[in-house]
Amino acid sequence: VRPGAGAVGDQFGTDIAHAGERLLVGAPGAAEMRGRAYLFERREGEWVERATLDPATEPRAGAGSAVAIAGDAAFLGAPGGLGDLPRFGQPAPAQPGAVYVYAVGPDGAAAMAARLTSPSPEGADRFGAALVAAGDLLVVGAPGSDGGRGAVYRFEREDDAWRPAGAFVLEGLTAGARFGASLVLDGSTLFAGAPGQAGTGVVAAFDVSEPPGAPQLVSPPEGSDATGFGASLAVGGGLLWVGAPGTAAGAGAAYAVDPTSLDHVQSVDAAPFGPGAAFGSSLGAGAEMTVVGAGQADLRLGAAAVLEPSDAEGSWVASGTLRDPERPNMTAISGETVSCQDGTALDYACTDVDLVAFLPLAELGAGPTSIANDIWGWTDPETGREYVLLGKSNGTSFVDITDPNAPVYVGELPLTEGGVENLWRDIKTYADHAFIVADNAGAHGVQIFDLTQLRDVRDPPVMFAETAHYDGVFSSHNIVINEETGFAHAVGSSGGGEACGGGLHMIDIRDPRNPRFAGCFADPDIGGFLGGGYTHDAQCVVYAGPDEDYVGREICFHASIDALGISDITDKENPVALASANYPGAVAAHQGWLTEDHRYFFLGDELDEEGGTVSNTRTLVWDVEELDDPVLATEYFAETRAIDHNQYVRGDFLYQSNLLGGLRILDIRDPENPVEVAFFDTVPTDDDATAFGGTWSNYPYFESGVIAVSSWNEGLFLLRKRPPVLVP
Repeated sequence: VRPGAGAVGDQFGTDIAHAGERLLVGAPGAAEMRGRAYLFERREGEWVERATLDPATEPRAGAGSAVAIAGDAAFLGAPGGLGDLPRFGQPAPAQPGAVYVYAVGPDGAAAMAARLTSPSPEGADRFGAALVAAGDLLVVGAPGSDGGRGAVYRFEREDDAWRPAGAFVLEGLTAGARFGASLVLDGSTLFAGAPGQAGTGVVAAFDVSEPPGAPQLVSPPEGSDATGFGASLAVGGGLLWVGAPGTAAGAGAAYAVDPTSLDHVQSVDAAPFGPGAAFGSSLGAGAEMTVVGAGQADLRLGAAAVLEPSDAEGSWVASGTLRDPERPNMTAISGETVSCQDGTALDYACTDVDLVAFLPLAELGAGPTSIANDIWGWTDPETGREYVLLGKSNGTSFVDITDPNAPVYVGELPLTEGGVENLWRDIKTYADHAFIVADNAGAHGVQIFDLTQLRDVRDPPVMFAETAHYDGVFSSHNIVINEETGFAHAVGSSGGGEACGGGLHMIDIRDPRNPRFAGCFADPDIGGFLGGGYTHDAQCVVYAGPDEDYVGREICFHASIDALGISDITDKENPVALASANYPGAVAAHQGWLTEDHRYFFLGDELDEEGGTVSNTRTLVWDVEELDDPVLATEYFAETRAIDHNQYVRGDFLYQSNLLGGLRILDIRDPENPVEVAFFDTVPTDDDATAFGGTWSNYPYFESGVIAVSSWNEGLFLLRKRPPVLVP
């Protein structure tokens, strides 16, 4: 089931309500996250779209985050704040929620009838985050009310008008309880979840046929490690199902409860999916089937397990899984270069960039749900052969591109034994060795791989083992290497070891196989909501720019969430912060690169487009002529709305990987006035949406002129920029 006007990022299917032959589906991300819902009716065995319920709310209202149907009435919850992110360490802008009521005619036509607000409205109350309706009764959850303790309100229809009719009260709510985050009706019993109550969660049961009184409570089973108990609820097959997606360190669990006695019947763990799956984040139940959503499974693509009764005693077991079927079934492109003609190279939109070759993830050692992420390159100093080092969620692939029209997958280095597959991997090189980190990956550490092994592979692809390992840090978002000094810096670290506050974890790698910890640096004036000193990415150089006070010193430029930071780390025992500079509309300063004369620094903010502080893809151009006083010289706005990610400078050009906007090449001979001169879109069907996917990163430094580009769900693209046409 898909809407005719659907688009990437609409979040179609966030919530679904079913009544008879009608289906109401929320799409809270549609229309700048104003949100809407679509009404379908079953006709001759097919679901036919009948109406679009578009309340024309303010941006980020998220209408359709919750939906409900009762008779001739349809309801859209618009809890507000959809996609909002903290800025400068402060809470996101707050707006109270609302519920939009539509009257649905016999022909499926829908007209707005009312807008309901909380009897006690407050900013960020999330009123409308959960809905349930039956007959003339509507129950609305507001889990953000009262500082996150939450609230649940009752409305009743009188003379075709919906009016407040009191509240369901749960005494003793703790901060962050989020009472009202989930709701379900079973006859005259209302179940309301408070998944944050006392750190574990609880479900309250109310009798809606009587004046509201003290509820009965369903707590997690004694001795369990249930967390987030009550995040989702469903009733079917004579059971109440309760989701607890935080259980087992985020793997999740679901619990079956007798809805009459409130006794626990059975628990189901996340075995089909594993760590971090958030199993139980959503639920749907029928007489003979229950579906348990795992919203973070398969690297956040999401998945679900189908449960069915297995025996006469009614024990429920997983009979199958539902996984995303949308991964492109792509084939390799090789043999000869595909020219960009009339704006396309095969199905790929382009301007002055030719497609040299392409290898899909399926031919690069990827698992069924693995993605491509970071990319780097290495040229063998003895043979001159060029290799791509392609990061994936499940490891690192090595590809010989010496003949770029016939790339060869040489082999694979799997992630560290005991590490957890996750989205992020980052790779840099020094002295013919690769240094590889991964974020949110458990005790991954830094993998060290001798790249000269690639010379002797006889029968590719082969499975490699790491040459050495550094365990002084566990998970890291990126690794920064200054090849002139022989020091590496793990940044954005967490999970164990010496995280250095998320700042620079400095490592002496001059002897690549015997790395040594060299110290920490974290500037408390940067890092935003992730904490003082956090650095998401950085570039460290032996400075050769216009500020004579620092020529010859090791200077780092930090992309640090709310700011550009600059530091002098020449003395590893006494690193010094030189400057921190905020900028308007900051959400998540992500990555950047210096011009070759060290005069300007190009910075990208990964989430300003999605966070709504800018409307188009933005690049911040910093004048760093004086290192202790960086100045935002200009902001470059592209014609796309895509999210910017990684960018690198080579000569007069800036090579930007802008996710669904593709590879964008800017002429920066006048750094304060960049001009786009070429591009290649690695995802033909996305319309440059403000969403995740597409090109993660690129490597433009091969002497051959080949530009290696990683693309999230696609694989490895080898591209070549056409030289400019000289006009006599």
